[in-house]
Amino acid sequence: MSQLNDGSGRAPVAIVRPTTSVTSGVAVTQKLVSASVAFGNLLKGTFGPNGLDKMLYKTNGETAVTNDGAKIVAELLVKHPAAKAFVQLAKSQENACGDGVTGCLIFASELMRESGVLLEKGLHPLVLVNGFREAMDKTIQVLMNHADVVNITDEGILQSVARTAMTGTSVESVGRQLADIVVKAAIHVAKQNDDYYSVNIEQVRMAKKGIGSLSDTTLIEGVIIDKNLDLERLPRNLSAGKVVVFSCPLEIEKTSYDSEIEISTTEQWVSFMDAEEAILETKAQSIIDSGASMVFCAETIDSKILHRLADNDIFALASIDKAGAEDVALATGALMIDHIDGIDENTLGSFESMVVESYDSDEGRRDRLYLHVGGSSGLTTIDVCGAGGVASEEFVRGIYDALNSVASSIESGSVLVGGGNAHITAALAMREHAESIAGRERLAIEAFARSLEAVPATLIANSGNNLLDGLLELRSMVRNNLPGSGIDAEGKPRQLTDVWECSDTILHGLEAACETACGLLRVDQVISARGD
Repeated sequence: MSQLNDGSGRAPVAIVRPTTSVTSGVAVTQKLVSASVAFGNLLKGTFGPNGLDKMLYKTNGETAVTNDGAKIVAELLVKHPAAKAFVQLAKSQENACGDGVTGCLIFASELMRESGVLLEKGLHPLVLVNGFREAMDKTIQVLMNHADVVNITDEGILQSVARTAMTGTSVESVGRQLADIVVKAAIHVAKQNDDYYSVNIEQVRMAKKGIGSLSDTTLIEGVIIDKNLDLERLPRNLSAGKVVVFSCPLEIEKTSYDSEIEISTTEQWVSFMDAEEAILETKAQSIIDSGASMVFCAETIDSKILHRLADNDIFALASIDKAGAEDVALATGALMIDHIDGIDENTLGSFESMVVESYDSDEGRRDRLYLHVGGSSGLTTIDVCGAGGVASEEFVRGIYDALNSVASSIESGSVLVGGGNAHITAALAMREHAESIAGRERLAIEAFARSLEAVPATLIANSGNNLLDGLLELRSMVRNNLPGSGIDAEGKPRQLTDVWECSDTILHGLEAACETACGLLRVDQVISARGD
């Protein structure tokens, strides 16, 4: 219970409930630092090319095996306030960059570890905060000067960025092939705006084939639709043609009011049926006259219209979800039509070829439509092959991380050497900068430098090599200006020529981690209503 005593000798006044616990002073530091360090230690083992996986067993009985930091953090049920801050940090990094979550959390954890040591020695938290922020500003300057320029035409470097992002994931075994696919997909949807490019990765779709091996993964300049055909005699192969996309049903329109029609003779019945037939025939003829060879509808299509279109070798697919219809429209350049009278030359899209393939699955026959649009396609689709289920989700996650890194590299126009090179370079620069400072902020800047070294140190430790020897050798190589010095896939220091990372991913991770640590360091009391 927290009480207020004004020194007048009167009884103290309770301001919170008796079950509330209030932690102050050094105990706060211990609480926040311990939780932060524990969070970092949880993820350290998954980092880098030699990182191991975590098996997550959920309360509903489902299991997941992954080494993706964002996935692990998203599945954890955390209670501690410091741990929750780290969860928000992971979400921020994932939303902003789509990659670099684990490295970001490791750095933040080390900042808190170093802070705990200095706070126990009596250093004021605000001195630490000011020192960290000054070091962060200097680190940004150092790394921006150290970055290499990359252009959308530098496919070799962009493929290296993709391979680096996939290193240590389940897709690493075919990383070279997938990197080529990812780069082509990103370049396809890139749009030039004056002197820079923007890449909307939402225009890159991931389709899970569920069969074959991961090496069979391909890139489709168009869309893939998983849906069984409504009619067996529909064409399964088409060459170049026009596409029409409907958002309305192609059938007899139902009135919104109940009505009854009294038919007393056979002739009246025949006339009534002929009128319906005429309406459906008119709808079908409108589509035939438009010149479209493919029809996609987000609603239902009357069977009479479907057969009439099939008689004219026109492919028609009904009841696809609205998102699928929008994808077809975006890919082919068609406009979504909400009435049959809206068909004209301006509303039609175009395609280069269409193929329907059939597979046998546990649920029976499965049809898959491949719509190839070509270079003008507004969408591109990566057809991810390999085992289905959890494994397929991991494949998609690894490819998605690589796609985000490549897209960020194209947009920012700069990359940094991977393997911890950026971190060790900044760490050495911070040590030099600390030498010029006489105040206590120097201690914070030196702690910042040691925290930066945690990233290459983790790469060395996870490979089973001697941590101290590897770190000292790497420092020496950078001091001697050996270009591209970093930790390779075997955990040994060497000059890296084909390991690149997006500079924005690294810098955002460092900045976000620094801000999170500074926010926690400004906490002087922890008030828990639960009493724990």
